Amino acid sequence: MNRINYQRVLEQRLEQVQAQTAHSGTAPTLLLHSCCAPCSSYVLEYLSQYFRITVFYYNPNIYPEEEYRMRAREQQEFIRRFPAKYPISFIEGDYDTARFYELAKGMEQVPEGGERCFRCYELRLREAGELAREKGFAYFTTTLSISPLKNAEKLNEIGQQIGTELGVAYLCSDFKKKNGYKRSTELSKEYGMYRQDYCGCAYSYRERYGG
Repeated sequence: MNRINYQRVLEQRLEQVQAQTAHSGTAPTLLLHSCCAPCSSYVLEYLSQYFRITVFYYNPNIYPEEEYRMRAREQQEFIRRFPAKYPISFIEGDYDTARFYELAKGMEQVPEGGERCFRCYELRLREAGELAREKGFAYFTTTLSISPLKNAEKLNEIGQQIGTELGVAYLCSDFKKKNGYKRSTELSKEYGMYRQDYCGCAYSYRERYGG
């Protein structure tokens, strides 16, 4: 079975977006779920050429709360400083950790990258999709595929399923391609960003630091 080249799928969609913008004179709207400022950096540099973007910071998985707040502040600061073609807006979702721990029940010992992570993808993408539908965004997507540790195939599968269900176009991606991850590390250094060394949840924290 041939694997889908999601970067190529994205490039084809962006060609269509460019043609539509040239015809209408207005760039379409995109709700971009972001896990953190460093991961969003390259994605915003790339996609802000094509879309009017609102960053949606919804990450009830992040532990501890101080880490969550730090990442939220860093995200807003990067948006404020980044010279995008179109102004970038910011929405912060609820820090409803109970939802995350409920979905993780029984999977506390599952290693990073497994079923617990897939359910976490679904939680955050569904929240983004529902907000995109409510606010009338043309597209929604996530920064998560930029990480070499995230399963881009699963992310796109979940995103497309939610998009079809809700009637909002999901923008497929594999942002780590074309040196996207490398560029995100360069931008992080350029902007002096705080860059965490674990994914975010209590389970990834435990794997990283023990205890």
